[in-house]
This record gives sequence, structure tokens and C-alpha cells, in this order.
Amino acid sequence: MKRMIGLLLAAAMTLNFAGCASGSASGAAESAPSAEKKTYKVAIVQQLDHASLDEIANAVKAELDVLAEKNGVTIEYTLDSGNNDPTVLKQLGDQAVASKADAIIPIATLAAQTMVACTEETKTPVIFAAISDPETAGLTGLDNVTGTSDALNTAFIMDMMLKQNPDIKKVGLLYSLSEDNSKKPIEEAKAYLDEKNIEYVESNGNTTDEVIQSVTYQISQGVDAIFTPTDNVIMAAELSIYEALAEAGIPHYAGADSFVRNGAYATCGVNYTDLGTKTADYAYEAMTSGIAAMEDYYLMEGGIITVNTETEALLGLDSSVFESMGELVKVTTTED
Repeated sequence: MKRMIGLLLAAAMTLNFAGCASGSASGAAESAPSAEKKTYKVAIVQQLDHASLDEIANAVKAELDVLAEKNGVTIEYTLDSGNNDPTVLKQLGDQAVASKADAIIPIATLAAQTMVACTEETKTPVIFAAISDPETAGLTGLDNVTGTSDALNTAFIMDMMLKQNPDIKKVGLLYSLSEDNSKKPIEEAKAYLDEKNIEYVESNGNTTDEVIQSVTYQISQGVDAIFTPTDNVIMAAELSIYEALAEAGIPHYAGADSFVRNGAYATCGVNYTDLGTKTADYAYEAMTSGIAAMEDYYLMEGGIITVNTETEALLGLDSSVFESMGELVKVTTTED
């Protein structure tokens, strides 16, 4: 079975930031790629459209262009969004297999799971991007699958929350039940809050309207802050909820900097441009050298604290409290 790498790097980031941080295109897995091949076909399948996943997709495309020029080959790629619809995602996966893609790059968990199912017979290489918990998602131990993980350091974000406000009494946990990415960090958040004797209120939403309703409920419950993991459904709704939270004086701590650029208060996580670049590198390696000997996945380094200064001003907070915890990056709200 392939083995995971990147853990040592993640451990190093933990010390630095106090805890933040083969198959051929259409044949059997044991078939080695042709060393003479000069043109490669890549299908990029994005689970849905929002800032985080868009950033990853753009980085993947940019790096594929760099790799093509550097190695004197042609890399033809397509980019499609599944609109968070399992039926559409399956159609895109079947289409990629039928077109004899040399690699498929799914972005986010549902897309990755669907692409793996679509390639069960052909063993087309699948190189996933931004999977927070590859084991739970069933994406490890597979001969034609590898990729990159943006596993969240939940405890560190909880530490940030208490660093900003040591007197927090109640925390809202806002997430989607349809997101595998959210399961593990939400359980971690509950354990952390239980240990600190801090009350929490859970609410869910699978559409933007449902997320808005959940936020309204949490405001009514008097939460002092809200935590959301790298949840794609909540991310897609962030622009619709951040103003209400700011007006209510509730900071939203989230799992990725894209949330913060869309109005959430703060996060500590990975750089998604770097993640997309690494994913493209893995895809090229899989196509040219074979995927069977590659690791289950690469765990991206974290450690970047991102704060939205406009939201900070609305909340009347001082983000300088985070400076002792790691690298602090300040952004403003952009409607991505």
C-alpha cells in the first residue's frame, strides 16, 4: 500500500506555529506510461464554483502550462464544474474516461469520490486536490489514486478564537451535513470546547438559503463566535452571511483564506495556490512515471493566519493578538 508523506513537514509547522499549520490513461494499474508520449490529456473536475476551488483550479492550469513548456510536451486540459450535483459529476467522470484522459484532477471531496468510482475499471489516474480527510473519504490505499490534502488544524483555530476573546461562553458550529470535509474537524471542535467547558450550538445548511437560516438561528442563540471547517457549501454562501454576522458582532473563524476574502473574520490554513501547483506536479508525475509507487497523498503545510481587516473594523477587534502565533496576512473583502 502506498504511504503518506508530508507528515514531517506538517509536524515542523506545528512546532513553528504552535500547532497551525499507476495506472495508464485507460489500461490496468500496472501498465507504465509511455516514455515517448508527447501529448497528455487532463480532465479537471471542480465540485462547484467558489473562491477556494477556483483558486486551486487556476493554479493547476498555470502549473500544467509551466510543466508543458519546461518538458517540451503538450498538455491539453479541460475544466468543468459539477455544480455540487452528483449526477453531473458522474457525467463528467464518465466523459473523462471515455475521452481517454491520461489523468483526472477532481477538486474537493465529492468530486474525488465520484471520479474514483468512474475509474474503477479503467484505473485512470485520479489526482485529487483539497481533501481534508482522505482516509475518511475512502481515498487512500487505491492504486490509481493520489493527491493533496488541506487537513485543518482545528485546535489552532480554536486557540485563535480564545486568544481574541478569552471570555467566550458559547460557540456556533456552522457546517453542511453533505460535506465529508467537515465531519472530522467538527468532532475535533466539539472535543476541544467540551474540554474547555464552552457551550456550542450546531446548525447546518445544504443550500445558501439554509445557511442564511442557520446563521439567523445562531445569532438568536447568542453565540460569541462561529467556527466553520473547509466546508464548500458554507464557503459558497459566505458572501450572503458575513454582513449579518459582523453587524451582530460575531466573528466567523473558518477553514480557508477564501472564506476570509469573502467576509469571514479569520483563519489559519494552507495556501490554495501552492496546493493547486503541487497537485499539478503530482498529476504530471503520475502521467509520466506511473502512479502505483506514489504516496497516498501529500499533506500541505499550514501556518498562514489570514484576517479580513474590513470585518475586523466592523467587529471592533484587534488582530494583532495573533502576531505571536504565526505569519499574519491581512486582506479585504472581494466578491469572488
